[in-house]
Amino acid sequence: MFDAIMPFLRLLPPETAHTLTLRALARGFAPAAKATDDPALATECLGLHFQNPVGLAAGFDKNAETLGAVFRLGFGFVEAGTVTPRPQAGNPRPRLFRLEEDGAVINRLGFNSEGMDRVAARLRSGQRNGHAPGVLGINLGKNRESEDAAADYAAGARVFAPLADYLVLNVSSPNTPGLRDLQTGAALKAILRQTRAAMAEADSAKTPLLLKVAPDLEETDRQGIADAALEGLVDGLIVGNTTLSRPEGLASRRRDETGGLSGRPLFPLSTQVLADFYRRTRGKIPLIGTGGIASGADAYAKIRAGASLVQLYTVLIYEGPGLVGRIKGDLAVLLRRDGFAKLEEAIGADHRG
Repeated sequence: MFDAIMPFLRLLPPETAHTLTLRALARGFAPAAKATDDPALATECLGLHFQNPVGLAAGFDKNAETLGAVFRLGFGFVEAGTVTPRPQAGNPRPRLFRLEEDGAVINRLGFNSEGMDRVAARLRSGQRNGHAPGVLGINLGKNRESEDAAADYAAGARVFAPLADYLVLNVSSPNTPGLRDLQTGAALKAILRQTRAAMAEADSAKTPLLLKVAPDLEETDRQGIADAALEGLVDGLIVGNTTLSRPEGLASRRRDETGGLSGRPLFPLSTQVLADFYRRTRGKIPLIGTGGIASGADAYAKIRAGASLVQLYTVLIYEGPGLVGRIKGDLAVLLRRDGFAKLEEAIGADHRG
């Protein structure tokens, strides 16, 4: 069904097409994965069991409206959000742009969110659809006008730690003024400590806490984040968010739009930064690799670079939901080709002599 309507959706403004896609999924118009996952893809990470390592990145289902449907597409885990404490509209439209020639998107959405109360109520009411297998993550942000970022992240953690399998602090979107300044130094440690305290208050101190970082970080900032992870302030890192850089060779006339670039052109940079974080954390911290994955070979490259899990989103806009199954199938073939019986054996393989 989706393959048939995708050409029509691409004729519509991107945000309109996205809204219609969510409505279709919410009404049950979703293809289901056709096969069970290859056992070689099953993995343990963050104290959780994943049927496969391929996840849906935050940004698709910001308000946790279609979780059951997207799990049925074959994802091993799904990350909803970004959710802010209070509802906010985000930046003015237009704020989402396709770069079709490049297999990319530029967005400056600005954390448009229904707010944590509505999203949490939706999860509590059972709309998560617990019959769909998979791990659920909630991605948390701060409100644009908030003067106390740590309090915002703590508020979200207090509410969602009991409802999610893991939490993510998004301090790396380029579309909220000053947000990326929170990725380093004393500001980051204050956020992490206050968030941890809030999780403990909610009797959910063991819920894994991850940090989503930008691919544009300077080397000194990367080291500070790696040190914080090794100190136990976070349980894992998602590398990375969208980039403000514009790689050479972008063909679309939209390439100079303001906002974060995602999709195929982000793959080299995000994979390089992922590998650097693996080295800096000495392979001791779980990493989720995202940015530009469009094939099983791309997912495999992320894993060999140090990712325990991978996420995608942008390329689905161009390839459709069937991409999930193709990536999983190709990934299993590549693992066996290189003599790996299980996914865990391939993590960080490029770093081993």
